[in-house]
Amino acid sequence: MSRNDALRASRLRVGWRTIETAAARITEHGQQFLDDRHFNVSARTWRRWEGDRPGWPSEPTALVLHDALGRWPEDLGFTTPPGWIRPEHHDEADVKRRAFVSVTAAALVAGPVAPQHVDPALIGYFQQQLEGHYRADMFLGPHDLIGTVSAQYQLIDKLVRSAKGDTRRGLLRVGAAYAALIGWLYQDAGDMDGAHFWRGVTQEIAMRSRDPHLVGYSLVNQAQVRTDLGDGAAVIDLCEAALDNAGRLVPKVRIMALQQQAHGASLTGDRSAVDQLIDEADGLLSTVDDDLPWGNACRRTPGYLEIQRATCYGRLGLGGEAASLWDQVLAVVPETARRDRGVYLARYATAVAGAGEPDQALEIAQSAVQIAVETQSARMRRELATLQDVMKPWRDAPVGRDLTAALKLVVEES
Repeated sequence: MSRNDALRASRLRVGWRTIETAAARITEHGQQFLDDRHFNVSARTWRRWEGDRPGWPSEPTALVLHDALGRWPEDLGFTTPPGWIRPEHHDEADVKRRAFVSVTAAALVAGPVAPQHVDPALIGYFQQQLEGHYRADMFLGPHDLIGTVSAQYQLIDKLVRSAKGDTRRGLLRVGAAYAALIGWLYQDAGDMDGAHFWRGVTQEIAMRSRDPHLVGYSLVNQAQVRTDLGDGAAVIDLCEAALDNAGRLVPKVRIMALQQQAHGASLTGDRSAVDQLIDEADGLLSTVDDDLPWGNACRRTPGYLEIQRATCYGRLGLGGEAASLWDQVLAVVPETARRDRGVYLARYATAVAGAGEPDQALEIAQSAVQIAVETQSARMRRELATLQDVMKPWRDAPVGRDLTAALKLVVEES
């Protein structure tokens, strides 16, 4: 039996009749086994494995293959590397450690590194790439970008160790922005441990850069994680800390801190504070004129502050008022902003359901489900799960059963 036949026979034995099915099943199995949402084996990789030169899988992948197929890679036709020793025994703590290492690898590269010349033009290069990543995030969602952005961050970190003076300071600034984006991608993917780690990296680099705007930005990033964790008091604490030196901050960072503090206020049930904070942020919008490459959602996103207000109103249970705002917001959000539009649609559906309109909520939710399947955004799945809770009064009615059927794929995976 040739090498490729061994793996093919094993996948057929467990019922994976096509390479595409095998890639999908091993990916799903690996994500559960390693507790790593970003574990992935593509159909192209599996096809190579069944070819004449299958290579050798990484150790985590070897563990996943063994757990799924009951055989080690050398018994599946892979080319055994020198010195390979089977990890015959591994416990849950070791698997968890491997998953954590995969999250932190780009940020915790051991030094020292070989010194090299670092051209100041690289700062502009990474800034341009960053803007492209922001745009791609709107189209793709988190899973397709985490590896790319993490690899670029690792390169920036390597260059920082050799750079001097203003070049080093500039690379630290852009590195903080990359770390913040990675943290956001993990947060959108539903990996709050990974998000919290990378938000901490952002804050460390911001402090090293001595840039007050980045320090404020990093505190707001921490507050975003706390918002998703439902810790309103911590959100307020972090945003107040960011605003302690408001006079030194560009308007953009102040807007970010004020609107995030409004989210904290909504978590504590303070509607008057929500409106006050968002109104104050709105008064600053026309003064945003910096050229910083990060944190530009307030001027890139149509209806940015009304999106925040609608989200806060929904959290406060103000279904009718939130639905009215979402109706206005979605009229100006472009179809190309797929992931964000999906999140807004899910929140809109929840607000409509809260206002007593289940049939309209179902119609809106069906559009959100399609986007959730495409982007694999955990935030969107979470919003749709919230909708399902709000729709419980109609659970046994036809509209409730139709919603359960529509949400089955995305909600059961969350």
